[in-house]
Amino acid sequence: MRYPPEHKAEVRQKILNDASRRVRAEGLTGAGVAAVMRDTGLTHGGFYKHFESKDELLIESLRGAFREIADKLAAVAEGARSEEPWRAIVKAYLSLEYCHHIEQGCPLPALAPEMTRVDKAMRGQIFGELVQYKNRMVPFMPGRRTQEKERNFFVIFSTMIGAVEIARMLPDRTAQEKVLSSTREFLLSSF
Repeated sequence: MRYPPEHKAEVRQKILNDASRRVRAEGLTGAGVAAVMRDTGLTHGGFYKHFESKDELLIESLRGAFREIADKLAAVAEGARSEEPWRAIVKAYLSLEYCHHIEQGCPLPALAPEMTRVDKAMRGQIFGELVQYKNRMVPFMPGRRTQEKERNFFVIFSTMIGAVEIARMLPDRTAQEKVLSSTREFLLSSF
């Protein structure tokens, strides 16, 4: 059976979407080739028609994860009518909904400890994705000059990432919301 020319690209994107969700929800090892291919209805052997290695799949899936969350947060910021864009980002990021949907969120709270243990070549590629993420968010940050906005990005995002990591460890919604709301209030009153 012949497939249309765009079929291969569509299958590759389907594999990447599944891997992106898995890597955020289950970690770098969660995006195992066999599991990802099974979930997309393909065989393990078919993997190499789309990717040269598992590392390529991981980098591409992380690239997609960073792009997806940057798009979501940019849309939140651009849709903020009566408040500063960075405040809308803080409110969206530090929400229970965001906290509970790890597979759709920022890869940093889910993967930061694992990403520090990957090999040097992969770490460099991940760093490149982080730089692009930062560059996408910096225009929405508080501050007058780019340097100040970049500093505030690191302060705000580091604080939010840590709060989400802690909230996800807690056993119940009440405790999670306490961490998230305390962090939201702190950030919103600090800039």
